[in-house]
Amino acid sequence: MRVAVGQLASVPDKGSNLRRALSLVGEAADGGAQLVVLPEATMYPFGVAPDELAAAAEPLEGPFASELADAATRLSITVVVGLFEVVPGRARVYNTVAALGADGSRGRYRKLHLFDALGWRESDLLEAGPIDGDELLVVKAGRISFGVVTCYDLRFPELFRALVDRGATAFAVPSAWVAGPLKESHWEILTRARAVENTCYLLGAAQPPPQYCGRSVVVDPMGVVTAGVAAGEGLAFAEITAERVLEVREALPVLAHRRYRVLPA
Repeated sequence: MRVAVGQLASVPDKGSNLRRALSLVGEAADGGAQLVVLPEATMYPFGVAPDELAAAAEPLEGPFASELADAATRLSITVVVGLFEVVPGRARVYNTVAALGADGSRGRYRKLHLFDALGWRESDLLEAGPIDGDELLVVKAGRISFGVVTCYDLRFPELFRALVDRGATAFAVPSAWVAGPLKESHWEILTRARAVENTCYLLGAAQPPPQYCGRSVVVDPMGVVTAGVAAGEGLAFAEITAERVLEVREALPVLAHRRYRVLPA
């Protein structure tokens, strides 16, 4: 199947962000993609006051996700996109990834690992996703099963193994990977490592410089970067196949050689 990763910088204007996201979804569909991954926080940027972010947040059935869901069904493409979701009765919001299927389905993953590191405190703005037995998301598109995570989750390999245990053969990783010393290197290392150690494809869609690292990528199950967007905004396309995953897993059967299970903390 043909897939795409989209790179864009969100601004404090939901309408503008939605229009640009819809434009990238349309370009991806015109280019033959069956699935497109857009960045974390596509709906609205980080770096704003908690009350501003709370005012921008919506339920999954709200207009931002709904317009993208309508486009997904109309264009026969699955859309994976980062947004902010209302937490009933709380000032903080969920950092949510919506998976909007070409078939009209809607799935969500609420970010489990908040980026309280390197001078940032996401927990001042965000509520961590609950560990309730239903926190993991794997969505099917074509013959590929995509485990959905976001950004800082890349530093927690056990989450990726848990998704593989649920059948993932690829990962969709919307991100806003903050720029800084060695951060571009960390992004490259971690995206490739998560692909290699799980013998899965990885689609990482990031926000661009200067605030973020950019470098959106498609990585194959042997860690080869097959497509990407270095800086600025745009799309990158790649072909991925279920056969490639099977071929790599037969040659490199690391999953069959495991000696430990992954359980919630």
